[in-house]
Amino acid sequence: MNEEIKANLIRLFERWAEEPALNFEPLPAHGSDRQYFRIKGKNKQAIGVYNPDLKENIAFLSFSKHFRQLNLNVPKIYLHELDKNIYLEQDLGDTTLFSFLTETRAKEGFSQKIIDIYKKVVAYLPRFQVEANEGLDYSVCYPRGSFDRQSMHWDLNYFKYYFLKLAKIPFDEQSLENDFQTFMDFLLSTERDYFLYRDFQSRNVMLVNGEPYFIDYQGGRKGALQYDLASLLFDAKADIPSEVRQLLLEEYLTALEQYISVNREKFLQYYYGYVFIRIMQALGAYGFRGFYERKEHFLKSVPYAIQNLEWLLHNADLPIDIPELTGVWQKLVRSSVLRQFGDVHLRLTVRIQSFSYKRGIPVDEKGHGGGFVFDCRMLPNPGREARFKQLTGQDQPVIDYLAKKPEVKQFLQHVQGLLDLMVSNYLQRNFTDIMVAFGCTGGQHRSVYCANQLAAYLKKRYKNEKLEVEVRHRELEMMQES
Repeated sequence: MNEEIKANLIRLFERWAEEPALNFEPLPAHGSDRQYFRIKGKNKQAIGVYNPDLKENIAFLSFSKHFRQLNLNVPKIYLHELDKNIYLEQDLGDTTLFSFLTETRAKEGFSQKIIDIYKKVVAYLPRFQVEANEGLDYSVCYPRGSFDRQSMHWDLNYFKYYFLKLAKIPFDEQSLENDFQTFMDFLLSTERDYFLYRDFQSRNVMLVNGEPYFIDYQGGRKGALQYDLASLLFDAKADIPSEVRQLLLEEYLTALEQYISVNREKFLQYYYGYVFIRIMQALGAYGFRGFYERKEHFLKSVPYAIQNLEWLLHNADLPIDIPELTGVWQKLVRSSVLRQFGDVHLRLTVRIQSFSYKRGIPVDEKGHGGGFVFDCRMLPNPGREARFKQLTGQDQPVIDYLAKKPEVKQFLQHVQGLLDLMVSNYLQRNFTDIMVAFGCTGGQHRSVYCANQLAAYLKKRYKNEKLEVEVRHRELEMMQES
């Protein structure tokens, strides 16, 4: 500990508290040069901060003053001495959203208690983005006043040089640069006249008596609404389940609509683009801290970021052509090495579907291209009996009929055995996706029944593992639509 910094902070505390400092405790280091200390007297306590970056201090103090005037939940600033790079702020305790999430999840999973806190956080976000945007002094922003092309290019190059290069992911430099330009053109074509917090994630939200308080917004600037939401919901180590992310996305949009009119379809189109760039920025940071600075604990977040990237490749379609960048994302997703940094256990999703061979075998266009396709046409066909023609494999008479057939039971036992081998292996290797498809003549009876039976088996067999099961019946969906 630098004794001069300690002495300066103690003098500042004693001038504010008007009492001697009795305890001076360094707090865990963040991923920056800022240093934090808890200082206590007999009756008062505060957090002392030393940050050698004067411009960053000015931005943080200016934003804090503006946010406090709007009664936003940010720490009070007690005193500062910018010539010494120090200031005192309110002590909000030690419970971050991330520590609360980690502790609660270990006891009860991603419970409603966690979801309720996240709902409060996403509902609060528009107050920063829209309400606090009015009258904010953007001239103090550092390093730039907006998340513009230059800011994006910095992030993308950070990803390219500190992650892709150091992780030895091959790419064509010029083609990737061309795709970067196309990608930035797309992101810059949405409205970007709101306050962008920049690092809106679970470690920068404190919980005080069950209410969220917000810290570390010194990198704020003008930007698009989508970026901060992407930062929170795709926060790597928070590992928010996909269905919860969708719930919180809806919660946010409802809160945002209290401030401005929202075109949801357009918002979502840009939203996933900003999720991609946020993940790339995070991977660049993990690479710089982990590969370059040899701080290996930062690499523990990499498997979670790869998992999020894989989910995006399955679910997000960008309206632009970026083949080299997409190829890079796919190489990251296919990398076994990147999935196994640290003692990390990712969620595995088994996507099961039924289909009719008349309309072709489903293609796993966004996944690994692997998994299983099982042909159910050798099994007894309920569709040949008049009493079952209008029913499906989800109706009890059909279920009872197939359950009594020994060849169906034997078939499913073999399928379950193969899936047990693959699921166990994929969980161990931190792979996150398996596709299983069951086909029959019409996609209405046998394939539907087998898909549902496998889903029920896996949910029961792996109920204590990080396993999610999704089921889709392609032909039944088409029947419902028509």
